[in-house]
Amino acid sequence: MTISKLCSVLDAKVLSLPDDTREIKGVYIGDLLSWVMGRAKADDAWITIMSNINVVAVASLSDVSCIILAEGVELDDDVIATAKAKFINIISVDKGAYEIAALLSREL
Repeated sequence: MTISKLCSVLDAKVLSLPDDTREIKGVYIGDLLSWVMGRAKADDAWITIMSNINVVAVASLSDVSCIILAEGVELDDDVIATAKAKFINIISVDKGAYEIAALLSREL
């Protein structure tokens, strides 16, 4: 599934979308950034509620396809600007992490 289709499936709010054609091959859910760095795989969609600048760095190091902010989490403008500069896709969804993962499990 592409990020573009993901946005449609989840009715997501786009915060940073420099590469909407990137493919998603799996899903990782986690909020402990060091844990995510060691376990998320390249091309995963990463579901989290974390909203600080470090999520952009972790996404870049892990090479995830996108960050999905659960529960309608928003980002500060400086975090969004950094994400765009580093070509990190970030969307926000009003649903909880479990509901998002359940929806994605049917699509992947």
